[in-house]
Amino acid sequence: MATPTIEEYLETIYVLDGEQPPVRSAKIAAAMGVSAPTVTDTVKRLVEQGYVAVGTGKDLRLTESGREVAEGLVRRHRLSERWLVDVLGMDWSAVHEEACKLEHALSPEVEERLARALHYPSTCPHGNPIPGSGGEVQGGVPLAQMAIGEDATVLRVPPSGEKDPRLLRYLKQHGIVPGVRLRVIEIAPWAGVVTVEVGESRRVEVSLEVASQIRAQPRR
Repeated sequence: MATPTIEEYLETIYVLDGEQPPVRSAKIAAAMGVSAPTVTDTVKRLVEQGYVAVGTGKDLRLTESGREVAEGLVRRHRLSERWLVDVLGMDWSAVHEEACKLEHALSPEVEERLARALHYPSTCPHGNPIPGSGGEVQGGVPLAQMAIGEDATVLRVPPSGEKDPRLLRYLKQHGIVPGVRLRVIEIAPWAGVVTVEVGESRRVEVSLEVASQIRAQPRR
């Protein structure tokens, strides 16, 4: 049985593989905030236990058993976030850390009952797909890479962004949440600012850094 530490590493590899492939030890260290030697030692254990395989260029990939553990963990995490927001009324900026605790504690029976009670949602509150729900990964285009005059629908805030409560509070304050339509009005790289029109007439300025954390689907 995987320990909580092993589960965290497998979850991180799973998320990185979906967002920033290929996965290497340096990316894991940056994402988890741990030292390179620590990652090296833990990855060695993951390989020995059959959860991870090392490919060419030291790329890391989950084995079948590793992916099973990771997907289960991500599923419980995102279901927990949905429950905390939809049922308990918590703000979407405050649920990530709570879900990190719950994802290790939920039994398979509680997980299934929770999914049923929530009517089997396909995404978490931040728009990221829940494994096993039938929802497909929707990559989307970073808002920072869109063109002036382009219309789009906000899809999601990627896992790297949903860890930042300040970012999430800012986005919600300005109505930039999954499902909202917006239009790129101006891009000023020299000022580091993207101006968007949210909804019908509300103009909002966001930094390029913030815009890079918003995934949207252009409407053509």
